[in-house]
Amino acid sequence: MPAVFTKEMKHTHTILLPDMLPVHFGLIQTVFALNGYKTELLTKSDRAVVDEGLQHVHNDTCYPALLVIGQFIDALKSGRFNPDKIAVMISQTGGGCRASNYLHLLRKALETEFPQIPVLSINFSGLERDSGFKITPKMFIQMLYCVLYGDILMNVRNHTRTYEIHKGDTDSKLHKWVILIERALKSGHYKDTKRYYNAILEDFAKIPLKNEKKPKVGIVGEIYVKYSPLANNHLEDFLISEGAEPIVPAFLDFCMYCAVNTVNDGIIYNFTDSKTIIFKAAYLFLLRKQREMIRVIKQHGQFEVPHDFEELRSNADKYFHQGVKMGEGWLIPAETAALMEHGVPNVVLTQPFGCLPNHIVAKGMMRTIRENYPEANVVAVDYDPGATKVNLENRIKLMLANIRN
Repeated sequence: MPAVFTKEMKHTHTILLPDMLPVHFGLIQTVFALNGYKTELLTKSDRAVVDEGLQHVHNDTCYPALLVIGQFIDALKSGRFNPDKIAVMISQTGGGCRASNYLHLLRKALETEFPQIPVLSINFSGLERDSGFKITPKMFIQMLYCVLYGDILMNVRNHTRTYEIHKGDTDSKLHKWVILIERALKSGHYKDTKRYYNAILEDFAKIPLKNEKKPKVGIVGEIYVKYSPLANNHLEDFLISEGAEPIVPAFLDFCMYCAVNTVNDGIIYNFTDSKTIIFKAAYLFLLRKQREMIRVIKQHGQFEVPHDFEELRSNADKYFHQGVKMGEGWLIPAETAALMEHGVPNVVLTQPFGCLPNHIVAKGMMRTIRENYPEANVVAVDYDPGATKVNLENRIKLMLANIRN
């Protein structure tokens, strides 16, 4: 029997978190702390993590699984933690792909050397039940606000870091605002989003920037590789170093994608249950909060305005039925088309090698997108443990060369 996280462990164990969205997950750590859980976000992102993952996960298995498991095992072997006082946590959507096997792969990797370590899953699809770890409605709302604040910080950071005159100004501001939002979470003032959005925009706008124009490059693809610096070889940093501005769609888009897919299931298969009702309410709440952020950023005028999710759905309908939801499904061509319409014709499509749902849906639609947007400059990059960083970056450099030409 695998180890189980009990209610008592809340007071004795540290929960290790994988590194997918450093800013977002850093804020979510505060939410866990406010609710009595001790966590640590793992940030190591060198080759040792990949090699550790290869020892426990077959290289044909999903690359994100290999990285997440490698990061956990590497940390546990480092000697920094007492295995008897540790739990590990992963998030899952429960979609129809290899990602739904992460729980079993992780438990299998732990069973030989660390059988006492419980594995926790954050999911809303019933993949894991009867755990001593519970997400209360209050925690859920707090985590949603962390996503909102994480998205706006990611947005402004990529813009100012691209043009900053004094290297480090942006990261200094980011650190400042992470602390301020953590304080807002602790004081209960975090729901005053409009005030915080305006203050963040005004503060980042004070950073001295170069008076020049650089090409914008969108990043779309599989959720983990799209956002994780470990998985995509610090893609945002690389694009900035090559003279481009990275445009990364909001993580909120993926959350809304998951919510609306459940609603769509009810429409497609003609049923209504408590789950479709709850997810529809959640979707409408998120849409309202997203539109508030869009209005504030648009009024400010200096930073990239996020896509309205209903616009993404409209773009999806041009190419795909919204019932096509395996992996990131219709979201990838929808985000790609939205970037084109917002003046970002250059796109890096990030995928784990062999990710069939995303390869079929995403790569399969690239020809059609190019027919509709002749200026489209899209490169698909497949990340896996056997692909060297140099080769992957050379593919992106070819795409950047097309911009210059």
